[in-house]
Order: sequence, then C-alpha cells, then structure tokens
Amino acid sequence: MEQIAHTLTSLGPGLAYGNALADGWQSIQTRPLLILVGVTGVGKSTTLEGLQASGLRFSLLPDRRMLTDRLLIGYLQTLDRLPVEPVTDRRARFAYTRRYHQLFPGGMSHALSQLLVDSTIDLDWLLFDGLRGAAEVAHAAEALPAARFVVLHAPDLVRVHRLLGRSDAFDRITSVGSTHHGPANDETLAAIGVADGDALFTPAEVRTLLQLIAPPVGSGTVPLEEVRAKLQIVVEERRNYDPQAAITYLHQHAAARALVIDTTVASPTVAVQQIVEWLS
Repeated sequence: MEQIAHTLTSLGPGLAYGNALADGWQSIQTRPLLILVGVTGVGKSTTLEGLQASGLRFSLLPDRRMLTDRLLIGYLQTLDRLPVEPVTDRRARFAYTRRYHQLFPGGMSHALSQLLVDSTIDLDWLLFDGLRGAAEVAHAAEALPAARFVVLHAPDLVRVHRLLGRSDAFDRITSVGSTHHGPANDETLAAIGVADGDALFTPAEVRTLLQLIAPPVGSGTVPLEEVRAKLQIVVEERRNYDPQAAITYLHQHAAARALVIDTTVASPTVAVQQIVEWLS
C-alpha cells in the first residue's frame, strides 16, 4: 500500500498529526484519554454538554466528523489522487470509513492513535467523542493504554425517535431504493424503501415506526421522507457497527477501564454524575 507523507499539520491549539514525532510534541498514546463510545442517537452530545458544565478538567479533541474529514477521507482522496473535499452524504462517508478500516485495522481508532499533543498541555483528561463498534474499541484498548471508555447505549427504536426529534444537518442521506409506499396494511419497512430495516427491528417495533408516519401509510404526523431518512441512517450505521459487540469486548478485555451507561435508564444528569465519580 502506498504511504502518504504528512508533515506536522495542526488540527487546532495543541493538537496535530504527522509521520514523525516533532520536538515539543508527544503521542496521544501516552496521555490520559477519555473516549465516549456509542452510535448516533445514544446521547453522546447531551452527555458531553453535561461534562463541560460539571467542572471536569478536560480538553475536547476534534470530533469524529472532523477526524473523518481530515485523517480518513482526506487520506483516501489523496491516495486516489482526487481533490480533498468534503463528503456530506452519510452513505458515501460510510464507504470511505469501511475502506479505511480495511487498510488500517481499527479505522477511526487508528486515526485517533496517530494524533500528537503539545507536551506542555497539563489537563486531567483529553476527551474524544467517539468510537463505535468492537473493532474500533479493541484497537483503542491496545493502542491507547492510558484510555478509559464510557459506553452510552440505547435501543435502535429509541435512537430513531431521538433522531426524529432533533434538527441536525448532518443527519442526511441520499435516498435510494424503492419509493413505493406500499398498501397501508403492508407492515414492512421495505415497503417504504428502507432495505434491511425489517431485519433490525421486531415486527412490533416496525408497526410502531410505521404508525409514526402521516397518512396514508400510518396515523402519525411525521412525513414519510423524514422517517425513511432517519431509518436509513440507523440501518446503515448498524451495518457497520455492532454496539453490543463493543460492550462485550470491553467487559471481557478491559472491564476496569470501561463504564457502560444505558441512557434510557440514566438521565443526562445521572450519567454525568456517574462518569465524574468513576474518574475521580
């Protein structure tokens, strides 16, 4: 595989990446690191806001989206001799992250482990939001021995409801597949153009999701296109990441370094309190 040389490149105050360790910088692999683990809609953003207000001394690293743009997609576009430019469609971004993972086991975790930190920064924690899936977590547990992991999780049905309740320009995906609505009594997600969705949810959950849609599909108030878009995000993400597999790996291999929080049980305030107490 062709290697691309990177000189020291800034990612913000006190943070950079490059092929060689420069004077005054140290590898993030040696620094205390708090990693939030979880897929879209489990409550990472809300938890992060609570941690920022809690008094915990930490420096927030660039988020997953920025590292994906700079260290994953940018790397592959350069490798392909293409212009380095933003990719906004979620499905296209998933394709890039899958390919990066094929080149570098650990995917995002590999990119995270390549960061360099200003050696003069003196904080209790560096915080990264966030890793997903067993492969990323397993790589991080090995490559980042000073890291601790907070896993936030929620059922897929809850995640869809949460996505429908927020306005985030990033929750966008190019609609593909059939747009056939199907008859009102065709209680499948495939009938509304969400391929593979029926394998992810129980029949009762499928009926619940369909009822959210405005007539003629269901009796709810949410436009069909919006429900379809959010479902596609969850389905595509779960095609790439298995949240339960990440939890299982940490329980088996790094239990002392992991805290697992069900965000359908713990309120944001309780979750933040648990994290702060666990780190103290």
